[in-house]
Amino acid sequence: MTNLPFIIDSANAVPIHAIRAADWKGWIERHSETLRRLATALDFQAQNARIMLAPATDGSIERVLFGVGDKANVNVMGALAQHLPAGDYRIAFAPREFDATSIAVAWGLGAYAFDRYKKRKRPAPRLVAPEGADMEEAGRIVEASWLARDLVNTPTNDMGPEALHAAAAKVARECGAEIEAIVGDDLLKQNYPLLHAVGRAAAEAPRLLHLSWGAEDAPRVALVGKGITFDTGGLDIKPAAGMRMMKKDMGGAAHALALGQLVMQSKLNVRLDVFLAVAENSIASNAFRPGDVIASRKGLTVEIDNTDAEGRLVLADALTRACEDQPALLLDFATLTGAARTALGPDIPPFYTGEEALAAEFAAASLAANDPIWRMPLWDAYDGDMDTPIADLKNTGDGAMAGSIYGALFLRRFVTVPAWAHFDIFAWAPKEKPGRPQGGEAQALRASYRVIKARFG
Repeated sequence: MTNLPFIIDSANAVPIHAIRAADWKGWIERHSETLRRLATALDFQAQNARIMLAPATDGSIERVLFGVGDKANVNVMGALAQHLPAGDYRIAFAPREFDATSIAVAWGLGAYAFDRYKKRKRPAPRLVAPEGADMEEAGRIVEASWLARDLVNTPTNDMGPEALHAAAAKVARECGAEIEAIVGDDLLKQNYPLLHAVGRAAAEAPRLLHLSWGAEDAPRVALVGKGITFDTGGLDIKPAAGMRMMKKDMGGAAHALALGQLVMQSKLNVRLDVFLAVAENSIASNAFRPGDVIASRKGLTVEIDNTDAEGRLVLADALTRACEDQPALLLDFATLTGAARTALGPDIPPFYTGEEALAAEFAAASLAANDPIWRMPLWDAYDGDMDTPIADLKNTGDGAMAGSIYGALFLRRFVTVPAWAHFDIFAWAPKEKPGRPQGGEAQALRASYRVIKARFG
């Protein structure tokens, strides 16, 4: 992993003053006339995410003034790492509600750049460890987020099933986990027929990857990720606009792997299983078809109503496998539906669970980690809309409405443990925001980590 943008100390670190807009007048009045005049000339009034560089007499940066508006949370601090010149900085002042570790995390998220194919314009600015911050924890969280972003940002020519397999093997090796791979026609022999059907037309074989780590007698936590490395839509082919960003359709696997790395690096007291259902949904003479009926690992038969609803198919077999070990907590992550974006936009992933206590834990963790998620209903009245005359269920719902709910209800048919949550993530930032460079994004990762740590850490 790229070196993180943190240092222990620096005698030359430039002080940063992060100021609420409501506190600006009182703050600037306590400082020099020169600084007041400069702020007036630049129309700096601590507006949200505004940066003002105050020069010293020798032309260097004497201090940084940073506006955090009145409603911004600590994530806004990531804008500093995105836009400050290279150099060393320290936090001299920040709103008291900004936790020191969270400031470091926000800085690390903002310092990210995907530079595999194009060099970044300048080195990332470095932050002196804020007083009281748990920098080891912050570093682990930032590394996990960068891993998810890197995997999502990498195009399919360099992140197909084999490359994603290699990335999972690297994480397993570095964290001391075991990894098992079931590849190609072995998926049929070991009863993963839906996963095999989705990926069989691609040049690179589909596969189920299983990372396992931790003491056998520890509470079992299972993470499942959708790893569709590219989605043409299959024979129900997507239009060009819909296909353009489908390199990110393996974002669920990227998140499950990154969260698994975070859990392992933190040495939480769990028996961790990470299941990645990896395939490319391609078009060829042996592609699965609308109207096909395919048995699942669980034994339920599925009529294929639309080959572009493939993510729930690969997850069905993986969730069935995960439930066979009866985990105490089961989480799955998937870039599953456009309907989730229609409902909540790109920034807020919906999650689904039937366990009220778990829902409350995630709501609290979302606020504490400044990692937005929103609960959506597993609406039982819609479940019958997946009925079909010739199979146990079909892989779509009823028409164009409630698409994200139908996806979750489909997955629920394959889950046999009570503590389960499904995240329908976007895994992408369409435009730059503080702490969120444009491109691949880690969503629900920090909130999920908090829940796991609180339950089992």
